[in-house]
Amino acid sequence: MLPTTELPAHRLSSDPSRRFSVAPMMDWTDRHCRFFLRLLSKNALLYTEMVTTGALLHGDTERFLRHDETEHPLALQLGGSNPADLAASARLAQAAGYDEVNLNVGCPSDRVQNNMIGAVLMGHPQLVADCVKAMRDAVSIPVTVKHRIGINGRDSYEQLCEFVGTVRDAGCTSFTVHARIAILEGLSPKENRDIPPLRYDIAAELKQDFPGLEIILNGGIKTLEQCKEHLNTFDGVMLGREAYHNPYLLADVDRELFGDTAPQITRAGALALMRPYIEAHLNEGGSMHHITRHVLGLGTGFPGARKFRQMLSVDIHKTDDPLGLLDRAGELLEGR
Repeated sequence: MLPTTELPAHRLSSDPSRRFSVAPMMDWTDRHCRFFLRLLSKNALLYTEMVTTGALLHGDTERFLRHDETEHPLALQLGGSNPADLAASARLAQAAGYDEVNLNVGCPSDRVQNNMIGAVLMGHPQLVADCVKAMRDAVSIPVTVKHRIGINGRDSYEQLCEFVGTVRDAGCTSFTVHARIAILEGLSPKENRDIPPLRYDIAAELKQDFPGLEIILNGGIKTLEQCKEHLNTFDGVMLGREAYHNPYLLADVDRELFGDTAPQITRAGALALMRPYIEAHLNEGGSMHHITRHVLGLGTGFPGARKFRQMLSVDIHKTDDPLGLLDRAGELLEGR
């Protein structure tokens, strides 16, 4: 199903398309990862790792906001619960050129809970609404929210609707729904991505009951066929771990989900386009592993794939000719 040229009423023409996006993932979706993913799809909306307001306002601001112009469309995900700090951070995001700012209301880790960040905020809908309003008052770029369908002790559908309705009333029109509840005690963040069951039906009910809102589905989606199926119900789909571990899936996104007719990039072509970027990083004193750890997923499903991954994850630490090693790894991708 191809997109229509008419924008939904809740989307402004300046909004990035959220039809397909790659989720914010800590330690994974850094600027190097995003540069690589953009080579595979020009239409996918990319998200940063979550950045806390404290880190942004009192840390190395330039480092946290740094990105390459080719990464657009690009959204900054913020973690925080102080409206004034979030507003100040949103202003920094807009000044740095980001296309969207997103509030994290889904992360279940103990560390962020203690600072009132992430999924714990689902228990405080009015506070989230206050945060959204403060950010919307501060910037002209879209302000969106990514959340769970509930948290333990507050997991009824009525409470989910109360949360979404309250935040909507503060002016938020786009919600990315991770279709699992978060268990805030006793499960690790990793377990919270697997153990609570996926409830696409709950997310679909939310879309039905809030037809004027943009509802993006996240959680457990692995194939573009599944994406197409979900797009019959939802306004967009967001992939996380699958997009990272099997990144070449993105090479089909523009054609399959956006109707693009441009030739599909090859695995070898994508790695070749990474070479000047990697060389520039090395010249700045960086390590090649900072970048190549994100491209290991290109090595899946063909003879020589394991050797490709070994070269760029193990051998890379033993060589004094990193670009030569990259070229040899690239030879394993030829014709793929």
